[in-house]
Amino acid sequence: MFLGPVLGYMIWTVSTLERNVRKARQLNVPYICLPIDGNNVLWAAFQPYIWSILDRLPFKWVSYPDFVRYSRRGWEYADRSDTHVHLGPVWALITPVAVYLQFADPGAVNEIFTRRSDFVRPVKEYKLLEVYGPCVSTAGDDWARHRRVLAAPFNESIMEFVWDESLRQARSMLRYWSSAGDAGIPTFCKSYEFRGSADPKTDEASSYRNSLQTVLDNIVPLMLIPYHFLASPIVPKRWARVGNAAVSFKEHMAEMLEEETTALDQGKPGSGDKGTNSSNLDTNNFKRGLSVNEIFGNVFVINFAGHDTTAITLAFSMLLLAANPLVQEWISEEISAVTKDMPTEEWDYKTLFPALNRCRAVLLETLRVYPPIMGLPKWTSQRAQTITVRDRTLTIPPGVSTVLCLKAIQSHPDYWPDPHTWKPSRWISQATSVSTPPIGQYLNEQLLTPKPNTYFPWSDGPQKCPGKKFAEVEAVAVFACLFKQHRLLIEKKAHESDEAAQKRAIACSNDVRLEALLKMANADQVTLICNQVLGSGP
Repeated sequence: MFLGPVLGYMIWTVSTLERNVRKARQLNVPYICLPIDGNNVLWAAFQPYIWSILDRLPFKWVSYPDFVRYSRRGWEYADRSDTHVHLGPVWALITPVAVYLQFADPGAVNEIFTRRSDFVRPVKEYKLLEVYGPCVSTAGDDWARHRRVLAAPFNESIMEFVWDESLRQARSMLRYWSSAGDAGIPTFCKSYEFRGSADPKTDEASSYRNSLQTVLDNIVPLMLIPYHFLASPIVPKRWARVGNAAVSFKEHMAEMLEEETTALDQGKPGSGDKGTNSSNLDTNNFKRGLSVNEIFGNVFVINFAGHDTTAITLAFSMLLLAANPLVQEWISEEISAVTKDMPTEEWDYKTLFPALNRCRAVLLETLRVYPPIMGLPKWTSQRAQTITVRDRTLTIPPGVSTVLCLKAIQSHPDYWPDPHTWKPSRWISQATSVSTPPIGQYLNEQLLTPKPNTYFPWSDGPQKCPGKKFAEVEAVAVFACLFKQHRLLIEKKAHESDEAAQKRAIACSNDVRLEALLKMANADQVTLICNQVLGSGP
């Protein structure tokens, strides 16, 4: 009874792997074979424990066989662009389930992005995102209807609110961080007060925030197990807490929906814009608007895609800035020159945001080196597709995965000098050295545009993320508020030099794991201290 299924699985693995190898050979591209697919549920559950053991062994990443290295979830981060440099702009990762063509060629990337009907999202894989209902990521041919509704609130009128609210949150964060003193900073479009993780949580604002945080922290099990089951009394308390948080978050979404619907019924503008949202919420004709379940599904995806990605990127940025005090001084000079003596309460979005290029450069560079996702999967549609890769043309059969290797192309030496170094100044035209910039130089600086299709952390083409500007405004406001009068330091261990502490922080930023998104594996190993600059005023 035991050996029969095992033998059957082995026969299936060998036969399907051989079939996919033949398919890859017809494409005439280099390939690497794996005996198990990375999306295998059992392997996804157990491989972190296996790698926790392997990571303790005195062997380097490159010393493991291919079938070991490439079976690790998030192998792309450790590999960077090495495999593409070695094998070329396109190669195939073959498993018993599929052929995954890995692309790190700007021309091919551009074709895949622009030919949306030829290279489609793998809707079946994205179905896991339907925790609360259908959403833009799983809409398939109905994508345009979802996109029209979702994109409408991401306009310039809402960006002023984002800017003001981000500044308000940043000021509260600074007060909380500064009150920590030498003890260090504790672990890390509704308007809520900023609270530290150790503060008591009793009001509605905290309830919303805590339920969302619990949902996002446990996103993987929630994608695999219906939250109604997790909230049932028969499951362990640990999982029941996750299920109850998911139920609570849906209740909050229902309350927000009711508030928006009531406002629109009364002829008032929705919170997303001044009067334009009335055409987006259509409870009578769901073909034009969104159904209630679709609204819940998309609200969840917006929170997942926008909340955690920005929070994780800010966490990486703060640690890297603490490890690079010269970069802190570099952006501080720009902030002081642009904002002068204005209190943050008077900072104007339209005037200041476009001028804070160095702050944006920190965000862009962090996303280049530490993108929240490693690649963007697409599938060839119902018929074979041809695509040009440098000087050759590939004919890709239907049902083959084409992965746009985000991490690889953003760290490829052909497109980025010194690609593995975190260096925000690379984004500034005529950027001066971060150690001794001449006074006034930053006033004439401009953000550089990278080579086309070599940088796409927000995706690109018709399906690019509508929240790009939203995230940029958030991050720039936080950086500007924080580093005008404050600096982040690394709490040193006994007898540790400044240089050693900085190296320890950078090592922490490079010790990552990929769950739903890329995160630091042991962020608590480094404690930051927030100090006010002497002579900077109250």
